Amino acid sequence: MLPVVKDPEAARRRARAAERQRAAAEVKRSRSARRQGVPYRGPGPVARAADQHRSAMLVMVLTLGLLIAAVAVTGALRASAMRTQPVALASPLHIYPVTQTTPGQCPAGTQGISGHSGSGPTCYRLAQGIAIRKVSDLSVQESRVKPGGYDVAVTLRPVDRDSFATLTRATVGRDLAFVVKNRIVTLPRVDMAIMDGKVIVTGPPDRASANRLVRELKGR
Repeated sequence: MLPVVKDPEAARRRARAAERQRAAAEVKRSRSARRQGVPYRGPGPVARAADQHRSAMLVMVLTLGLLIAAVAVTGALRASAMRTQPVALASPLHIYPVTQTTPGQCPAGTQGISGHSGSGPTCYRLAQGIAIRKVSDLSVQESRVKPGGYDVAVTLRPVDRDSFATLTRATVGRDLAFVVKNRIVTLPRVDMAIMDGKVIVTGPPDRASANRLVRELKGR
């Protein structure tokens, strides 16, 4: 929880209130001395100096505390802004459902894109998809299912999450083609509908491959 920054004027008001309380206490002691017929000389110079010093120290400590709190809040807000800064892609990331794969290059006029699979050149026929131009995050992380492996995590912005959820809901059990500059970058399988916009692409065998996949998804 972030600390609350208060008005420094509050510190001065508290110091003035403390001074008024001390003055009231002096008046009370003076009246009591007069009732008892005892001379009252009031606090000596040393005591007055000590009181003034304590008041000054109180104001300084409170002001310093408020300044530290202000710096902490500013730093936390700046760090939060850095974490939520969207990642602009150099080229749009197009995401299409794959409807069919056939060996060889795609014939002219085919609604699809040519790529490669384990068996060689392959034509991936595609359905209507979506285009992503910015993401909230795109980074490499340690694999949660393969010890020593790596995944690429993509977090979509809220503006794209609903359309992606609709796309994945209709594509469970099939592949999605992630296409950048008319080239298939990766073909993740949709295991379930993704409602929160958090996509995990598994498969890179090492960190270097995962970093390369991140660069390709960014269009660089």
